[in-house]
Amino acid sequence: MGSAWFHPLSAQKRDDGTYDPSPFTLMMGTSSKTPYVAQKFDAKYTGNKPILVVCTDDGKLTMENGNIFNTGNHPVEMFVPMLHLRDAGFTFDIATGSGSPAVLEMWAYPTKDEEVKNMHESIKSMMENPKKLSDIKSIDGYSAIFIPGGHGAMVNLPTNADLGRLLHEAHDNGLPTVTLCHGPAALLATKAEGTGKSFAYKDYKCACFTDKTDKLTPSFGYLPGPMPWACQEAIEKEGIQVINTTETGEATQDRELITGDSPNAAHNLGVFAAPILVKHAMDN
Repeated sequence: MGSAWFHPLSAQKRDDGTYDPSPFTLMMGTSSKTPYVAQKFDAKYTGNKPILVVCTDDGKLTMENGNIFNTGNHPVEMFVPMLHLRDAGFTFDIATGSGSPAVLEMWAYPTKDEEVKNMHESIKSMMENPKKLSDIKSIDGYSAIFIPGGHGAMVNLPTNADLGRLLHEAHDNGLPTVTLCHGPAALLATKAEGTGKSFAYKDYKCACFTDKTDKLTPSFGYLPGPMPWACQEAIEKEGIQVINTTETGEATQDRELITGDSPNAAHNLGVFAAPILVKHAMDN
């Protein structure tokens, strides 16, 4: 038995000095397979406008105590919604802030889920060579924006003015914008320095991972210390109403914004969002 099991509730320090979640977290909070089940959608998208998937390219989140958490785009929160959107007829473009490769939370990878692995393989070249957000001048060529969750969404996306510009354009045009878990932190980009604009989603309702749970997770080693800032608090300060008080897998919609509360929402969000995106694309 590995030495980590002598400290099952402590985050695991890697050779490079960064931290993965504790053995307890990995046992209780991750799974080798996802809940994905292919759906039979009544209508499918037959056009040629892809969904813009905005990923983080930085998987290092420095906690309040200075410890560095290994994060990135949560693979379940990324690939499971994308599987449903693919099943509904959509294709994808991948973009990051710098044009550097998209980063995955590999400790959360569902290693026995063949559907996820196949989806990952099908877009791997795009993830390794993504578009740079500043090179995307308009969302005219896209059918929706999708921002996967994972604590990585809190690293550099909330201050990315180019993302803010694209989200404002999506907001102004009612373009579906889908995100989950910590992904709503990226919505703060709409007020980032350089946008010259205010927060786009004041008075919206959304689901997200709660600060209450984030504050609890260091006690069992999910995180290697307290969060550097609070996602829910930050978006509520800008006028969003977070409707969930815990994580139950909830998915919800307010106007163009479609959100889910956690990894447990990945399947539900995909099933919920796909017909909405198809209808919007067909009507526009």
